[in-house]
Amino acid sequence: MSAKKTKSRPAGKRFAASEPQLRPERELRGIIHHVLRIAKAGGVAETEVHVEEVIDALTRFANNTIHQNVAEHGVTVSIRTVLDGRTARVTTNRVEEDALRAAVENCLSLAASQPKDAYLLPMPGKQSYLKVNRFSPATAKISAEERARAVKRACDWAEKNGQVAAGIFSSGQAQSVAGNSRGLVAAYRQTQAEFSVTMQQGAAASWAKANAGDVGRIDPIGLAKTASEKVARAQDPIELVPGRYTVILEPAAVLDLLGFLFYDFSATAVDDKRSCLSGRVGKQLLGKNITITDDVYHPEQMGAVFDGEGLPRRRVTLVDQGVIKDLVYSRHSAKKARTTPTGHGFALPNDYGEAPMNLVVAGGNSSIGEMIASTERGLLVTRLWYIRDVDPYEKLMTGMTRDGLFLVEQGKVGRAVRNFRFNQSILEMLRNVELLSPAHRASGEESFEMVVPAMKVSHFQMSEVTKF
Repeated sequence: MSAKKTKSRPAGKRFAASEPQLRPERELRGIIHHVLRIAKAGGVAETEVHVEEVIDALTRFANNTIHQNVAEHGVTVSIRTVLDGRTARVTTNRVEEDALRAAVENCLSLAASQPKDAYLLPMPGKQSYLKVNRFSPATAKISAEERARAVKRACDWAEKNGQVAAGIFSSGQAQSVAGNSRGLVAAYRQTQAEFSVTMQQGAAASWAKANAGDVGRIDPIGLAKTASEKVARAQDPIELVPGRYTVILEPAAVLDLLGFLFYDFSATAVDDKRSCLSGRVGKQLLGKNITITDDVYHPEQMGAVFDGEGLPRRRVTLVDQGVIKDLVYSRHSAKKARTTPTGHGFALPNDYGEAPMNLVVAGGNSSIGEMIASTERGLLVTRLWYIRDVDPYEKLMTGMTRDGLFLVEQGKVGRAVRNFRFNQSILEMLRNVELLSPAHRASGEESFEMVVPAMKVSHFQMSEVTKF
């Protein structure tokens, strides 16, 4: 495909100078207090209310042209009631008096049709939370025009190099407030921005992406240049035979695989024998250079500091130098295991229990350049996609490379390579890690967001060459 000489600017009317802003927190607290009063008047034993406000805006581009700009602003109210040992949850996006009253009535009606839950715990009382600041005024105020100007620079770079750019630039802000009839009140707000670009030149494509709470930490033109340089190198790929290779996985590729591990650290999943860690807690399962924590307080993480029931999230060491050290617990699974909840439970009722949502993989001191220089023969992998479970207990995954696969020979990056399908156990991979880069926030194909390093891994199984 040849680059289309089209103008990279938004069509139609001029965009507003700034995006809408979140309501004052007191308004969301007021909604909670009002719901609690309605429920109390109706004789409800216990009530829990979550109010979430989200503002999202997205600028989408393809063929070096912005073709879509969308924005949404909404408030949702989620209500859980407990009456006579039965519980249910109802959600509405209306906050008028009649809508909230109807939601409470519907919740009670739904709860009445549920069986009694002998394991249902009383709602937690007041909690204390560590403070985090993840709200960037610059991100909250960025306008559609500002996003469009950044996209134009990326598209101009693509046109200059005979390439075609496509992708998105999004920005948004959100706040959530939770409260219950036992006096618990928790509040959190954040901003978030993301830029993703795919460059195409001929039959080759490459990609780069970044996500951050502060839009100032995202460099759209830098990402465009990275994707542009890779796609220029990716022309006329050679075909290699399938087999075991030393691979250098860029952070996005590491994220694409390790994101599938998060639910395995759930105490409920381990107890139900649905985790690859069932029967393996306390054992040396991974390499000694692998340490994984769940840490919502890490400076590059995002997300609320409380869980679905309002408990504060704890920092948990899940893997310590390759040993499966601990799991995360909801209140229910903690009581069953006779331990302390870690603040990782989902909003009730649910069938999943809990999961760590803020994984941090400890890094090392090697740069990707040093990994390449130390490799006699291997592959440099940009990212992975279409990943599926083959053997859940051994965490054997299959998927494909994409958007930049390159041969490394004698310490240098060489020709592009046709994409492979892989069949690789994540557990085996984490026993074969030779080098780690410093860890940073990364975004990948599967929309996971974690703090991970790049990894040099030996004996990675490439099972067949793909057709594209």
